Amino acid sequence: MITARGLSRTFTVARATVTAVEGLDLDVAEGELVAFLGPNGAGKSTTIKMLTTLLPATSGTATVAGHDVSAQRAAVRRAIGYVGQGNSAGHNQRVRDELLSQGAFYGLSGRESARRADELIDSLDLAALVKRPVSGLSGGQKRRVDIALGLIHRPRVLFLDEPSTGLDPQSRANLWQHILDLRRSHGTTVFLTTHYLEEADQYAERVLVMDHGRVIADDSADRLKAELAGDTLTIGFGTPEDAEAAAPVIGKLTARTPERVDPLTLRVSADSAAPLVPELTRALDAAAAPPHRIALREPTLDDVFLALTGRTLRDTGDTSPTTPEPAPTP
Repeated sequence: MITARGLSRTFTVARATVTAVEGLDLDVAEGELVAFLGPNGAGKSTTIKMLTTLLPATSGTATVAGHDVSAQRAAVRRAIGYVGQGNSAGHNQRVRDELLSQGAFYGLSGRESARRADELIDSLDLAALVKRPVSGLSGGQKRRVDIALGLIHRPRVLFLDEPSTGLDPQSRANLWQHILDLRRSHGTTVFLTTHYLEEADQYAERVLVMDHGRVIADDSADRLKAELAGDTLTIGFGTPEDAEAAAPVIGKLTARTPERVDPLTLRVSADSAAPLVPELTRALDAAAAPPHRIALREPTLDDVFLALTGRTLRDTGDTSPTTPEPAPTP
């Protein structure tokens, strides 16, 4: 459903060439839900803008829903839904009127536009806002309207650029329920960026990690966490002597050198550490270095990015050039 080969984008900033995306190769199957992760400035939004025809590529090729993003822009736009980081609704339009107009733009009949608008108004909790102009809404309310606009025509491919930013927990849950229902009913392909890592972990079948314009990891969240991060065991002891005596025992069982957190505490990473805890406890008791506490922490996607790059996914500091984000039209 989405294919890219050698997709690149450069910008000129203060007479210097800045590469935002470099040589991206990408394949997303029909019906997949793919999370696209990385810190601010990694090139995620630039990639989505190229795939949605909002920004021309400097080099490389891409197709979305079987259509070339450069040569068949209108066909791509008819097939996709796009929710960008900016607000796309007309500020002077009333919420329901804006949804009806968006349905008409995509060729829906008046009856179908009204039915879909009412479905989205209900699922995204917009009923109290339908007669209000968009300019009078809060940031979170505007975000829900943007999402409704992107979903109005049940697109074959749905691009979501940090869709749940600014939403309260209930609205986020309702949004995800609608996305999952859309996939289940219509086989919609979903490609999203998010800084809510639990969303990617819970819902995405694949996770792509991008840094400095390149994809540096591509796998399921579980495999990435197991292979790149691993579980963490933190083990506390009653005396510094016990901690010192325990270190070689822990190192032998985990095949990794434990880190000395403080005089009484050791920390070590291990693959699938939970089954190891009883064996480790017995071995430490036998070595006369009984643990006072053992804490197990499973890895997160933030740990994955830290292992890959030395920083976390929540790091900020967007140094990429900004580009205008025009509102998409069919």
